[in-house]
Amino acid sequence: MSVLHRKRHFPVAVDLSARIGTVTLPNPILTAAGTAGHGAELRPYFDLSELGAVVVKSISAQAWGGNPAPRVAEVAAGMINSVGLQNPGVDHWLANDLPELRSLDARTVASIWGFTVDEYEAVATRLRSAAVVAVEVNVSCPNIEDRRHMFAHSPEGTAKVIAAARRGLGPNVALWAKLSPNVTSLTDIAAAAIEAGADALTLVNTVMGMVIDTEARRPKLGAGGGGMSGPAIRPVAVRAIYETRRAHPDVPIIGAGGVAHGVDAVELLMAGANAVEVGTATFYEPAAPHRVLAELRAWCRRHRIVTLDELIGAAHG
Repeated sequence: MSVLHRKRHFPVAVDLSARIGTVTLPNPILTAAGTAGHGAELRPYFDLSELGAVVVKSISAQAWGGNPAPRVAEVAAGMINSVGLQNPGVDHWLANDLPELRSLDARTVASIWGFTVDEYEAVATRLRSAAVVAVEVNVSCPNIEDRRHMFAHSPEGTAKVIAAARRGLGPNVALWAKLSPNVTSLTDIAAAAIEAGADALTLVNTVMGMVIDTEARRPKLGAGGGGMSGPAIRPVAVRAIYETRRAHPDVPIIGAGGVAHGVDAVELLMAGANAVEVGTATFYEPAAPHRVLAELRAWCRRHRIVTLDELIGAAHG
């Protein structure tokens, strides 16, 4: 057979550009808040500028010491943590952590939290002029055990926090609402967040859980319960993303929960995510986000996917 008649196999050029509302990233792979430190801690393992963005550990208006030790325990297919949102405060972060991320050309998403609505507004106000691509408002971390203080467990509480954060940030900073899977009305809470000013939704945070030390006959974690993460919760994230995409077809979604491989990212994208965060896998393998990105790109080439639009929401038919 002549060369002219042989089947040619050209490499597929994959455009992984991700659009999350007004934010455009070179690819859809991000770190997850709480798993990559406050700044450039993952710098020794890969070039942070190669990720879509680095989402930093949640920061508050004032420094906070977090929960008592022990704070982390390994469980089947994941881990459970009760770190309690320890952080140095927003002013310290702006002065000491953000500059290094900027020097590395890392696109940065600041995650914020507070005990009260006013605290959310205060920390958001400090970030209004910061060099970040977005602010992820963490209304859902289950490390604070008093559920009455978990705004994400009701549409009303979520709306109050998101509205306060929007006031603080002003109209020009992208605001992502990170929601909890520990509810029965996630799509209603998502609607409340959108109506209150969220530009996108991050789905999902950890699942509430507890582990018992059977020898000591007491909880393993110092604060009692905590948040479970890792591969075991990926089906929870997939369903949350799928149902939210179906209920709110136009809202941008950042998927999170149990992503450890490129095909896991594909699954969340097909469920309806526009981008994907890699979290717990980073504790076991600090370069996991970079590897997941490489695996995603390779998967797209094998399946002759040219743009992310071919994947996003593909499971909806």
